[in-house]
Amino acid sequence: MHEEPPENTTGQLGPPLTLASGSPRRHLLLTEAGYLHDVVAPEVDETQLEGEAAETYVARVSSAKSLSAVGGDGFTIGADTIVVNAGLVLGKPRTRGEASLMLRSLSGGCHRVLTGWCISRRGEMVASGIGTTQVTFRDLSDSEIERYIATGEPMDRAGAYAIQGGARHFVASTVGSFTNVMGLPMEAMTKALAELGILPAEIQPIAPSDRRSEMPSVGRER
Repeated sequence: MHEEPPENTTGQLGPPLTLASGSPRRHLLLTEAGYLHDVVAPEVDETQLEGEAAETYVARVSSAKSLSAVGGDGFTIGADTIVVNAGLVLGKPRTRGEASLMLRSLSGGCHRVLTGWCISRRGEMVASGIGTTQVTFRDLSDSEIERYIATGEPMDRAGAYAIQGGARHFVASTVGSFTNVMGLPMEAMTKALAELGILPAEIQPIAPSDRRSEMPSVGRER
């Protein structure tokens, strides 16, 4: 018997789509690309295991997020983003002091931003990958770092910075996907979704003044 595809009331082609992430930035990236979707905040332990490689870490957490939101017949996206500098994984700073140490370690050098992503359906992974972007910071003065920390922006970001926010002035160059640093490598994501039969609705970019109101209140993460 031919199985009819599930009804999609979002206005885009393909089964319904859910983002398993509390990140306003990931929600925004999908929305601006034309993907209408639901948002749920996953309850996943994001602690890195002892001796766990950075790539293994983001792959494990992103798949756990995607699989934690099983429901219905649609597809679920999970993602996890980390900053790797000199072989060390930089998480979200817990204090202003930690944020300062992280930014000083990134000043004047190159680091990698990894985003693991996973798409699942009916409790099974159907697509996954890891985006890698090399980011180079110019030399930062102590006063620049302290002014940036005073804004509060570094405190819920891996590596203590947001490339689309105040830290954009710190960046000398990037190699790879810019959106990967924000939380989703959209080049790979749109390709994977298209291969799964999910095509975006009409793209309607959000004006900067409207962005805050478009972000769901489901927690904060990169």
